[in-house]
Amino acid sequence: MVPNESHQYMGIIHLLHHFGWTWIGLVVVDDESGDKFLQVMETLFSQNAICSAFTQRLPTHGRLTDPHDETFLETVIDSNARVFLMHGDAMMIMWMISFYYAILTDEIGDLYLGKLWIMTAQIEFIVTGVTRLLDFQMFRDTIAFAIHAKEPQGFQAYLQNVRPNHIGGGDFLKDFWEQVFDCTVPNPQKPKVTDRKCTWEEKLELVPSSVFEMSISGHSYSIYNAVYAVAYALHAMEVCRNKFRNRRVECQDLQAWQLHSFLQATFLNNSAGETISFNDHGELISGFDIMNLVIFPNNSFLKTKIGMLNPDDHDGKQLITNENMMEWRARFNQVLPLSTCSLACQPGNLKTKEEGKKFCCFSCIPCPEGKISNETNMNECFACPEDQYPSKSKNRCVPKDISFLSYDDPLGISAASVAFLFFLITALVLAIFIKHQDTPIVKANNRDLSYILLISLLLCFLSSFLFLGRPGKVSCFLRQVAFGIIFSVAVSCVLAKTITVVVAFMATKPGSNMRKWVGKRLANSIVFFCTSIQVVICAVWLGSSPPFPDLDMHSLTGLIVVECNEGSFIMFYLVLGYMGLLSFISFTVAFLARKLPDSFNEAKFITFSMLIFCSVWVSFVPTYLSTKGKYIVAVEIFSILASSAGLLACIFFPKCYVILLRPELNNKDHLIKRKN
Repeated sequence: MVPNESHQYMGIIHLLHHFGWTWIGLVVVDDESGDKFLQVMETLFSQNAICSAFTQRLPTHGRLTDPHDETFLETVIDSNARVFLMHGDAMMIMWMISFYYAILTDEIGDLYLGKLWIMTAQIEFIVTGVTRLLDFQMFRDTIAFAIHAKEPQGFQAYLQNVRPNHIGGGDFLKDFWEQVFDCTVPNPQKPKVTDRKCTWEEKLELVPSSVFEMSISGHSYSIYNAVYAVAYALHAMEVCRNKFRNRRVECQDLQAWQLHSFLQATFLNNSAGETISFNDHGELISGFDIMNLVIFPNNSFLKTKIGMLNPDDHDGKQLITNENMMEWRARFNQVLPLSTCSLACQPGNLKTKEEGKKFCCFSCIPCPEGKISNETNMNECFACPEDQYPSKSKNRCVPKDISFLSYDDPLGISAASVAFLFFLITALVLAIFIKHQDTPIVKANNRDLSYILLISLLLCFLSSFLFLGRPGKVSCFLRQVAFGIIFSVAVSCVLAKTITVVVAFMATKPGSNMRKWVGKRLANSIVFFCTSIQVVICAVWLGSSPPFPDLDMHSLTGLIVVECNEGSFIMFYLVLGYMGLLSFISFTVAFLARKLPDSFNEAKFITFSMLIFCSVWVSFVPTYLSTKGKYIVAVEIFSILASSAGLLACIFFPKCYVILLRPELNNKDHLIKRKN
């Protein structure tokens, strides 16, 4: 007629999890029931990530007169657990109250008020005899499991009208009345001299709840239901005998021991409005009430129902609590007390076990770089998805921003402005050369090569715009190829100019056979041949493994870099390597020819231009390899602009100076004089 005890065990686990209590002191009576309770709970604790801070056995009622147990005192006070689980009987409460009273005058006794007690349904909180005069504030705000009870109709009226002289109860009721109201029941056969006699006008509702509770207890409710169940079973047996004596074999010659089968089949509604039935194992289908024991300063107390445990609920609501009705004592600052061995590891940290301690005792360390934890007390940190990155506190993943060198970026605006400025300057130089194309200084050293070089420099400055903006299929496909071919044309023109100077000087020597090489054919052939090799390399690159748009998730924290994947880095460095080879040859030839007699010393200017060009691209490679994100593109744009500007400034600005500011030097006589 009472719920299965195993349901209470799981209810305790649910309650501890609900309030987050994982470090629990166990206080049990020192007998066989205590041993069984410890065995079950320790197993359930280990299965549900809960630890016992200590286990303390209290004496049975045989040692009630010895409350001075120093071991118990030290265990309770020294433990860092705030919640104690108690299992025993009513005598255990009396022992605890006596013990608390014995140490109350000591300052150390106040520490008991900082503990919260959870009592099992086996303990009935009663205060009788000498303990009525003691202080039991230590059990204030205790949470107690109790057998489910609901008050039947007329129960309060019955209690209010109870009188020993009206309702039969024998000597028990009279003795109870004398103890509760501290009076003497008149007895003609045994006259007594007393200061106060019972008047029969005393009322139980005026008795403090610590002495007598007006509400029905779980045990009384079970007895009440048992009487009803037996009555219904007897009625069913009698009906079977009278109505079906000749029809059913099972109803013939029923014996008293066969009442059990009728009991198990009982299904009734009691006067409290609840259904009484049994499961297949003959157990009452019922749960436990969760009570909050509120003790007032005058030692009166009130049991408030704050929840219910319904083990037969299959919707995940076995434990239902109403925390708004829970009273937390002032010592807990009116908030939920904590009972853990270690403070919870907050998101962004992970738990690490402490050697030699139970698993509930742990340390917290921050998650490693690149990983997060988004819940408390996580054993492992995990990495964010590729399109997200850990926050600074490492407790959540933040979406990464898209990064590329856009026209709105200050760096992009600067690069575009400089490229456009140099484009205009180059176009102006080309216009000056075209306007003064018949002057000696423009004709000198192959006018057509100058035009081709200026046009290639125009395209070099324009090619930098392919590197700005969000990379797409077309821009990725063209940017490196256009850059490689255009620069190869420019460097080939410089090389052709330098070789032209060398050949022209050698052709002036008497008896030289180099006169046949002097002219436009040699220069054009050099430009065409050198450029063709680069075109072939780029064609193989585009045909085998062309560049394509790609997303770099890992190079920069918090950013998704939109970039062009070069497809084949071997081909990319082959393009750069070939361009570097042409530059080195041009620089070498120009350096060797720098002292040859030439109009306006163009070989010397070419040497300076190629020195700048080679310096820029030699420094480009390590810088390119060590840079990440959009700054890789910025480095390449800078290299394009710097090397192109170096060629423009060193080769063409001196000639523009003569054309615009020193026109008197731009004549044939002056050129001949300088050559001589």
